[in-house]
Amino acid sequence: MSISKTEFARRRKNLMSLMEANSIAIIPAAREQVRSRDTEYPFRQDSDFYYLSGFKEPDAVLVLLPGRRHGQFVVFCRERDANFELWHGHRAGPEGVCQKFGADDAFPIGDIDDILPGLIEGRERVYYSMGRSAGFDEKIMAWVNSIRSKEHAGAVPPGEFTDLDHMLHDLRLFKSVAEQRLLRRAGEITAQAHRRAMEACRPGLYEYHLEAELQHEFAQGGARHAAYPAIVGAGENACTLHYVTNNSKLREGDLVLVDAGCELEYYAADVTRTFPVSGRFSREQRILYELVLKAQQAAIAEIVPGNHWNQPHDASVRVITEGLVELGLLRGKVHNLIKRGAYRSFYMHRVGHWLGLDVHDVGDYRVGDEWRLLEPGMVMTVEPGIYVAPDNTRVARKWRGIGIRIEDDVVVTRDGCDVLTDKAPRTVEEIEAVMAA
Repeated sequence: MSISKTEFARRRKNLMSLMEANSIAIIPAAREQVRSRDTEYPFRQDSDFYYLSGFKEPDAVLVLLPGRRHGQFVVFCRERDANFELWHGHRAGPEGVCQKFGADDAFPIGDIDDILPGLIEGRERVYYSMGRSAGFDEKIMAWVNSIRSKEHAGAVPPGEFTDLDHMLHDLRLFKSVAEQRLLRRAGEITAQAHRRAMEACRPGLYEYHLEAELQHEFAQGGARHAAYPAIVGAGENACTLHYVTNNSKLREGDLVLVDAGCELEYYAADVTRTFPVSGRFSREQRILYELVLKAQQAAIAEIVPGNHWNQPHDASVRVITEGLVELGLLRGKVHNLIKRGAYRSFYMHRVGHWLGLDVHDVGDYRVGDEWRLLEPGMVMTVEPGIYVAPDNTRVARKWRGIGIRIEDDVVVTRDGCDVLTDKAPRTVEEIEAVMAA
């Protein structure tokens, strides 16, 4: 299961169709990052670069030249090196990039200073994402300045720079059938991992034991890497939104919040489940859990084409605010509490975000001054939560230190939406049944 060479070509064609005539787009690959001394972090390609090429090696630059007679898709990459490949694995090299990835031309990365200025020269507009890499920004300006230095000899520098992000990221926002298949499979693997964590959970273990269960299931499913560092927060730790320490003991009577997702062929899953360490929810835990679940269901019901991006969030806010008033955790009229944001003491984040090649995927949430309308192919998370701070003395002690979030991945369809991660146990009854087995 992967993205085809044909689809990568279609993506490049779509982007070039949006570019002005006589222009050039320049997209650098990600760089390897040192972890410690001579050890590097596992390499992960830049998402924009991968989206347009499928090429997974560092030290590369992708160039698009719409209308160029000698080929519109040019890549600069590392050359083949037998000694390097003996130690570190295969390189495609310029010939391989043409053969396997559809480049029209490919050159050694060491020749870029000699060749790329010639490709830029005479182009009216340069599309480039300025500000992501100071080092590469400097290279871009050096190439442009080298052209400017030859204006007396007839060289023509580019007249305009345009940020590439908006056009490219709008294309990435809409997922193809193949992308949706990968996202669904990533969701299935992740759902099984959450089920495995529930089955393994018991008092006396540590948070990192559940993290290990998740990682094992990801790898067993063919997704070697997590899409982001797992959050495994037991007890009060669940009230820290981005808790990643994962070293506390699991205690009888506590809940544990697990936010984890795998990455499959560069596509991310993002799922959160909250479940009782002892296998059964207490009365207070169950009440708050079912309130969060009700809010999630209300949000998902608003994910239909033609609704705007904020409607699911508004639905979740209303349900949670009404519930907190009913329980006495908030006091006042629901309308006024929502208007002044009183719910944010318990629900301080938005209900979701775009999902795709990045966990917090690209794409505008607003178009002009209006929230973006939902359209088929968009993929988003839905993750309401309630977090009662352990030091919140304004509420009864029985509620304090309870943190709950329920998160699923959802794709907008022609007539509604489809939950990609619905195989992860979600209701109180489902969770308790899994943990009792």
